[in-house]
Amino acid sequence: MSESEDSLWGIAHIHASFNNTIITVTDQTGAETLAKSSGGSVVKQNRDEASPYAAMQMAEQVAQNVMDQGVHGVHVRVRGPGGNQQQNPGSGAQAAIRALARAGLEIGRIEDVTPIPHDGTRAPKGSGF
Repeated sequence: MSESEDSLWGIAHIHASFNNTIITVTDQTGAETLAKSSGGSVVKQNRDEASPYAAMQMAEQVAQNVMDQGVHGVHVRVRGPGGNQQQNPGSGAQAAIRALARAGLEIGRIEDVTPIPHDGTRAPKGSGF
C-alpha cells in the first residue's frame, strides 16, 4: 500500500521498562493523544505488567481503538529506561510491535528514542574506577 493523502498515520510511543510497558498512540505531530494503555490495565498481578503477554494485549486494544478512528499506519518510537540505567528496552517492546502489526496496522519507521546521558551524575563511591 502506498501512503496516499486520505490515509491517516500516527506515532506509537512504546515505553518499555522492566516494571511496566506503556503504549501511547498520538497523531503525527505528537500533540493529540488518540489512545493509550499500560500493563496494569490488562493484567492483575504487578509482576506481569512488563511481560510480553501484557504488551500484546495492550497493543491489540490500542490498535483496535486507533483503527476505529481511521488510523491505518503507525511509526513506532521505542523508549527504554535510559539515563544511567540500562539502555535496552524491556521485554514488552518487541511483543508490542509484533502485536500492532498483527492487528492490521501498517508499521512505518521504528526508532529508538531512549534518553542517553551526555555526562550524567557522579558514579557511586564503590564503582571500582
